[in-house]
Order: sequence, then C-alpha cells, then structure tokens
Amino acid sequence: MSEVLLSLEGVSKRFARRPGLGERLAGAFRGGARPVVVRAVNEVDLSVRRGEVIGIVGESGCGKSTLGRMVSGITVPSDGRLVFDGGPVAAERRGHVSKLTTRVQMIHQDPFASLNPRRTVGQTIGEGPAVHGLVTGRDTATYVRGLLSQVGLDADYADRLPHQFSGGQRQRVAIARALAMRPDLLVLDEPVASLDVSIQAQVLNLFQDLRTSLGLTALFVSHDLGVVRHVSDRVAIMYLGRVVEIASVGAIYDTPLHPYTQALFESVPRIGAGRARFRPIRGEIPSPIDPPPGCTFHPRCPHAGPRCRVEIPKLKEAAPGHRAACHLHDGGTGGTA
Repeated sequence: MSEVLLSLEGVSKRFARRPGLGERLAGAFRGGARPVVVRAVNEVDLSVRRGEVIGIVGESGCGKSTLGRMVSGITVPSDGRLVFDGGPVAAERRGHVSKLTTRVQMIHQDPFASLNPRRTVGQTIGEGPAVHGLVTGRDTATYVRGLLSQVGLDADYADRLPHQFSGGQRQRVAIARALAMRPDLLVLDEPVASLDVSIQAQVLNLFQDLRTSLGLTALFVSHDLGVVRHVSDRVAIMYLGRVVEIASVGAIYDTPLHPYTQALFESVPRIGAGRARFRPIRGEIPSPIDPPPGCTFHPRCPHAGPRCRVEIPKLKEAAPGHRAACHLHDGGTGGTA
C-alpha cells in the first residue's frame, strides 16, 4: 500500500456571522441576538495516499470547496488537524508563509478571477519559484517557457496578459502556475466547471497526462459525477459538511451503499426508451445553520427510521475498503419513514 501523504483527523470548519440590524432589533426583545454559526465542514476523517487522486463530490453547499481550501492552507480548521507528510499543516501555516506552502497548490474554478489581470502569465508563473528559491533569476524565463510547453501552450505566450487567452488556455496557465512550485499535492476546485464541454475534455486529458508523467497526488473537487469517475481512484461523497461514503471508483459507481449516494446517481439524467429520465432527490438540502438532528439526510431519505432522527451514524466499513455513514450498514436498521 502506498504511503499516506495527507491525513485529515476530525477536521471541522465553522463560520460565524454577526447578526444584522434587523436581527439585532428582533433579538433585543428576546434578550439579545446571537451570532449565526455555519458549520461548513463537520468532523471529516480522510487520508490521501501518495500518487492517488480522490474525488470529492456533493451538492452545492455541502462543504467540499471549504475542505479543499483547508487542505491548501487558505482556510484554517476550527477543530481537528491536518497532517501532511508527517507534519501538522495548520500549525505550520498559521500567520506566516512557510516551506510547506509550496508543497500544496490549489487550482481554482474560475481561471480569470484567479490570475492577476495586470501581470503577464510569465510573471504569474515565475514569481513563486523565484521567491522561494526554486529557480534563480536568470533561469526563471527558461523555466516558465518549459512549463507553458508542458501544459500545451506556446512558450512565446509568456509575455501575454490573461485577457488575451481563452478560458481553457487560462486554466492551463493556472495549472502551470501550480506545477511551477513542484507540489506534492494538488487541490483542484471544480477546475473545468466554467469551461465548454469540448474544452473540459482537453483539460481533463491534460491532467491525466501530467498525473502519469509527474506522479501527481490530488484532491479533485467536483459536482460532476462523470468527470470524477474519469479522473479519480477513490471517491468521497459529502453531505451537509460530512463525508457519508468513501470507496474506490468502481465500488461507488457500481454498488453505492449510502441512500444519498444512490439518490445522487438516480438524479443524473439518462436517455432510455426514447426519452430522458431522471429522479431528483426529494426535498431541499437543509440549512447548515440549523441542520437536522441525527442523520442530517433523514428528512430526504426513503429508508429513515426513528434511530436516524436521533443518532448520528459514524463512517464505518460496510464492505472491504468501502465505508458508509448509515445505520443500514452499521449493524442496525433504518426502518421505513
């Protein structure tokens, strides 16, 4: 088994929002308005082995992007800890830039927003390696040209500004910027969501080629089940801040165990009998400000029973290498709603 590069141990992230004027006025009659707390990520345990790609999947608002930002060091966890290559991540990064910062790089969803419009792509790609001493001043230009070629762009594009590129080309520039730091781990946050379908395929194929040639390790955050199946070794399904199921790609797609994962697959449109068919997940995703007690999926689950409404299921092994957080698979029963 490959070496574990990254471990998340009970990682949570809470965001507090001060009440607005209307909330404070209303709260004055109730003894004061309390800050609104959103638990975006809730007690996540996850390990990433060197050389593997883990897909993080879930509905919008499930916490998958926040999880990626914590792994990349942009956001510090409220609880729990991240261990990277044997060392704690958050402690190393809190309040200052360290050598560890160069070892995890993030590729964002919108390449135009993540690139400085006033700097050439050569400056954008070359600044990090030069500052951290990965290349010397005289070699920076050659280093940048090599990276542009590696991601399928003309080396002469180094003098252009981001607005002179298409969306797909800008995402290639963002990939080159991340690779310039020679990272051990990449975090890709919906990297193809803003691109046309044909361009998505090109960028995904580039990622696969780079993974093979460089031995990349990555967290691939996406809501697109087809994309995740194409690029991942294992898949973690998130719902309302928690990982509810994790297994190999084959196991997740062939035999999903958690009712939420099953509902996700059923909601994907399919063509059959001459017409499109899909079954949307019933109900609305609850608010992370006031999540349901017990299993947070129970208001939408067709198998929910009394136990589901009061007891939070733990992520346990339900089959070899396949873990699910559901009372149907932990020796108990869910029952019928």
